[in-house]
Amino acid sequence: MGISPSLSPVSHKNRQSWLIIGFLAVIYGPVIFHWYDGWLNKSIGIEHEYFSHGLIGLPYAAYIVWQNRKKWQRLEDRSHPLGAFLLTLGAIFYLLGSSLWVSMSFPIILAGICLWLKGKEGFKLQGFPLLLTALATPNPIPYLITPYTLPLQVFIAACSGFILQQAGLDVSVDGIYIAVEGRMVEVAPYCAGLKMLFTSLYVTLLLLHWTNTIENGRKTRFMLLSAFGISIGANIIRNALLAWFHGTGQDENFKLLHDGWGGDLYSVFMLLLILLVFQIMQYREAVKKQSLAQEESNQDD
Repeated sequence: MGISPSLSPVSHKNRQSWLIIGFLAVIYGPVIFHWYDGWLNKSIGIEHEYFSHGLIGLPYAAYIVWQNRKKWQRLEDRSHPLGAFLLTLGAIFYLLGSSLWVSMSFPIILAGICLWLKGKEGFKLQGFPLLLTALATPNPIPYLITPYTLPLQVFIAACSGFILQQAGLDVSVDGIYIAVEGRMVEVAPYCAGLKMLFTSLYVTLLLLHWTNTIENGRKTRFMLLSAFGISIGANIIRNALLAWFHGTGQDENFKLLHDGWGGDLYSVFMLLLILLVFQIMQYREAVKKQSLAQEESNQDD
């Protein structure tokens, strides 16, 4: 009994897809496990933790790829020369053996596979999961931008000091240093809120995509700007609290917010605030549409 010719190409594509997935799992499974171990146990370094949003971002990217599987199979097989270049570049990075280059090879290899197998259309189809993967891949960007965070540190210190002064505390601010009751704390580069800023923007992208809002440019810009503002504002309040705890001798509270679960809880509240802003935006949009529909109905009458 022969195999139906109409099923053979589909079967071949399925085998090809599973072979690629298996190959990627073999060479990158240990790498991703290493990432997750570092994010969960904070065992690698502070720069690595800047990309802990990958804990939810990478599974969501895989979910999108799975949802797109039928669209992917329907695309015409068409290779793009850039795909071969990216695959070669990714292979070189991987073979260098350094953890940094091996990590950075991951999104490059994925982009190369898309372009090599399905051309521009395949790359476009998987564009968003590729973006999520690239933004979750640990790289040296946080380390490289640290020298340029001084203006942000000074701004946060000044705002935090102003808040504490309004609370009636004895506060003095000198650049990035805040002294409360004579005890000084520093708004260090890693206290400038870049990690939570990255996480806030990343989670906002996930939220926009999940709700099918990301194609609306106006809403996307509004939410990204809102996430930026909320992140900076929340970090100002966090540094004000840290300076207050340290200056008034509340060392346990300081450690809880700075190093313990208090910081994680604070981050959750900040992300919930972003969700609240999104819900308000959606509600106002719905009310506006309802109002316009009511006006049109009244005009027809």
